[in-house]
Amino acid sequence: MTRPLRIEFPGAIYHVISRGNASQIIYDDDKDRQVFLEILSRTTQRYHWLCHAYCLMDNHYHLLIETPEGNLSAGMRQINGVYTRRFNTRHKKSGHLFQGRFKSILVERDSYLLEVNRYISLNPVRAGMVTDPAKYRWSSFAAMTGKGDAPPFLNRNWTLSQFGFIEENAISKYQEFVYNGLSQGNTIDLTDQSVLGSAKFKTDLQALLSRSANIDEIPREQRFASRPTLKDIFSDKQSKRARNTAIRDCILKYGYTLAEVGKHLNLHYTTISKIANRKN
Repeated sequence: MTRPLRIEFPGAIYHVISRGNASQIIYDDDKDRQVFLEILSRTTQRYHWLCHAYCLMDNHYHLLIETPEGNLSAGMRQINGVYTRRFNTRHKKSGHLFQGRFKSILVERDSYLLEVNRYISLNPVRAGMVTDPAKYRWSSFAAMTGKGDAPPFLNRNWTLSQFGFIEENAISKYQEFVYNGLSQGNTIDLTDQSVLGSAKFKTDLQALLSRSANIDEIPREQRFASRPTLKDIFSDKQSKRARNTAIRDCILKYGYTLAEVGKHLNLHYTTISKIANRKN
């Protein structure tokens, strides 16, 4: 089977879809959905993502993710890997939960970001799960429109700013934009797509990719130039609890890799990963 095309570079935006293996259910109940959102929250923090929209269905999920550091694949391995382990442990199962690799569609901000946001918001309605997207608890629409609590990882600013700078008015216009989609039908075709954008966007993308087969991220030394050293972070961490808190800060706040922290503390990187992903 052909592997999905992966185009990653700093600032890229993606519509991500990940489905259950053999179309199986990936959320047995609301507890599973809450666990998934907790993992998504930690992943957006760790990889410095911006999440513009999300929707958890029964056997798949949708995300609209912006990656300032060009690290979509790394973050998705984190989400699907950690969630699979948590799901299997909770339900006493084993094996693959997700269907192979996730699907990602590169999205041009100016021409398609709002359309994809609307598509994701209306997914539960078009699937016959609800008649009003605001009544679906497990998508970003209710939070975007003030009808539900906004999770900390949801970035509302860019989307609402496209409809005005007074929040109440912007929410009203955004809501109208989404509801209009119910009568218009799907305005985007996701079949066999790897890029959603204008002709110019696709041309510029080809030029970008032709200059370098592996587009480098912003150098880590520049992104984290002012961060404390590992020696300084762990200099006075006497208790195990304090050490573990410092480990989470290193990974989630300061951008150190698992290998770097593990080497400094003489611990295996898998141990560092477990600590970093553990609930406080």
